[in-house]
Amino acid sequence: MDLAGAHAQPAAREPAEAWRPLEAEAALANARAAGAALEELRSAARKLRDLGKGRTITYSRKAFFPVTNLCRDRCAYCTFRRDEGEDGAWTMTPDELRAWAERARHLDCVEALLCLGDKPEAAFPGYRRFLASRGHPSTIEYVAEASRIALDCGLLPHSNPGLMTADDLALLKTCNASLGLMVETTSTRLRGKGHAHYYAPDKEPALRLAVLEEAGRQHIPFTTGLLIGIGETPEERVETLVAIADVAQRFGGIQEVIVQNFRAKPEVPMATCDDPSSEELARTVAIARLLLGPDANIQIPPNLSPDALAYLLDSGINDFGGISPLTPDYVNPEAPWPHIAGLARDCGRAGYRLAERPPIYPEFIDRPGFVHPDMRAAVLAARAEIDERNHIGRGSGEEKQR
Repeated sequence: MDLAGAHAQPAAREPAEAWRPLEAEAALANARAAGAALEELRSAARKLRDLGKGRTITYSRKAFFPVTNLCRDRCAYCTFRRDEGEDGAWTMTPDELRAWAERARHLDCVEALLCLGDKPEAAFPGYRRFLASRGHPSTIEYVAEASRIALDCGLLPHSNPGLMTADDLALLKTCNASLGLMVETTSTRLRGKGHAHYYAPDKEPALRLAVLEEAGRQHIPFTTGLLIGIGETPEERVETLVAIADVAQRFGGIQEVIVQNFRAKPEVPMATCDDPSSEELARTVAIARLLLGPDANIQIPPNLSPDALAYLLDSGINDFGGISPLTPDYVNPEAPWPHIAGLARDCGRAGYRLAERPPIYPEFIDRPGFVHPDMRAAVLAARAEIDERNHIGRGSGEEKQR
């Protein structure tokens, strides 16, 4: 197998600076690696992860705030979105946001994950009236209000509001520890008729990559990633990772890359599609590590692959993302979060240590310009709280009851 450009077997104490990224051509050549070739790929990724991150696997203790599930996009795999007036449609009020935030803080949550549909004001007049009643011309400004409510309750907001302009990013940086937008895929083919993103104008790859670039220019700690199993080819998965790695190298700011696997659900147009296999997920994770390097944060959601965690740990990940003791995963409600103490035991059996982190990765906290002055006191307080929990063992073990 060609791993040219990657250190397949780094020495135990080799400096991370000696790493060279896997070249795009070599990555594409391994897009369908299987059998012994896949094992070699996983081994190289695991050793590179150990070089940069050691054997500590992190997670963020969060509460999931589904600010609104109104969305103008209609992705063929989504169960989250609703139309205005449809059964199950909601927009959280400020009072609801505050009540949830207070409960989350009581359960030692640090992160407020603010998740919502793309540009609902462009599609729903009732929602526009709601925004106007709050004095907001856009959803982004309501997300800023929600962020400040979370901050007032002692949580660090991490918002995923869809496409954002430069002004949107600048506003949300003042009241968020970090921001995020999944690229999902750079395949323009999936925007075609009959494919997953045909009815999703906000999933145009160039628009989403442009947000990542602008976030880098503004020194915003940013989360992104890809969604595999939505009709893309293995080569298109690699092309998406190559594009993310290119933005990371040229603009900085990408604090983590999520490799998320599609899960079929009976109520979506893609209900009969197959879920990606553990091998497909592991191969994508390994290539992500080899492209992005020893210091990158590569994440898989543990609730979507509960039976393959040890296998994926040994494929190059170093993070499990947000785990909540309070709220479900509203995007994948059929997949409950793991109990943190149980996850710590699973990590221990596989030879790893589980540790808590804030929604802004620690290495970004002291990086000049990446924490807005209005956020610094809250970020430093959260880091101190988490450091204490990790030091006494609670960050990877005990948790309050739901």
